[in-house]
Amino acid sequence: MSRGTERHEPEGEIRTAGLTAAGNWWSAAACLSADPDLFFPISASGRSLERVAEARAICAGCPVQRQCLAFALRTRQPHGIWGGMTEDERDARRPELINEQPETSERRPA
Repeated sequence: MSRGTERHEPEGEIRTAGLTAAGNWWSAAACLSADPDLFFPISASGRSLERVAEARAICAGCPVQRQCLAFALRTRQPHGIWGGMTEDERDARRPELINEQPETSERRPA
């Protein structure tokens, strides 16, 4: 680009553009350094509800939240918070959510 015509994009978009295109969206996920137990609550009451709220807060600021949710929907993840949604929420809204998600070629996170 010539001087003065450079396009400035938000840092998150630049950082994740190549990763998501290559199917490695999970390597840019905000939850990489979080406690995995936050995303896999053992019940739907008590302290688990607080942990779900903590997980959703992490998801809310994640640059690859849509890709994460799309992955969970396509692979029918039976447990956990993916893309900010619980398994019950994903199941209840599956038909509408599948139509909203971007198509990506991706591998399962390691």
